Amino acid sequence: VQLQASGGGLVQAGGSLMLSCAASGRTFSGYVMGWFRQAPGKEREFVAHINWSGGSTIYADSVKGQFTISRDNAKNTVYLQMNSLKPEDTAVYYCAADRRYGVTVATMTVDYDYWGQGTLVTVSS
Repeated sequence: VQLQASGGGLVQAGGSLMLSCAASGRTFSGYVMGWFRQAPGKEREFVAHINWSGGSTIYADSVKGQFTISRDNAKNTVYLQMNSLKPEDTAVYYCAADRRYGVTVATMTVDYDYWGQGTLVTVSS
């Protein structure tokens, strides 16, 4: 599986961005998909993940109510809608795929088998 993240950019505080992650491969619909982010000088951290059907999502406490993860299996794409952005949301955002069957929680980087290249989000104050 190859993942291609896009949609990052420069936005003012309070603004919105939608990130997309396009996946290759016919098994995309079976994977848990996640978003992580890594700010300068910090470790990569979990943001959100979504199960294969889109019916179950988990968010980091820091983005609950602010970000929304979704997926379109027909388009092999997962999205991250980011609203009310803050300077502390500045980071490189990565999408990732977890190929384990039946997984319900995947919040650690080691849970994921495939990673996209990252897309930079910069929020100015």
